[in-house]
Amino acid sequence: MTAYGRRGVVDRFDVESGLGSVRSDDGSHYGFHCTQIADRSRRVDHGAQVEFEVVAGHLGQWEAAAIRPCR
Repeated sequence: MTAYGRRGVVDRFDVESGLGSVRSDDGSHYGFHCTQIADRSRRVDHGAQVEFEVVAGHLGQWEAAAIRPCR
C-alpha cells in the first residue's frame, strides 16, 4: 500500500468497452471503467504499474478508482 492507496498491474483492458481490471500487489483483482483513469485519457496499457484506490462499486463489488501510473 502507498499513501495514495494500493499498487498493482493492469492485467486486462478492452479499449472498445472501456472495461479493465487491476491485480493488486496482494493478488486481489479489481474491475474498473475507463472513466476511473485519473488523467482522463480513458486509456491505460496492459501491464502498466499503477496506483489506485478501492471503492464500493455497482452491485456491491469493490472496484479500482482514481487509477494513475506509479511514481
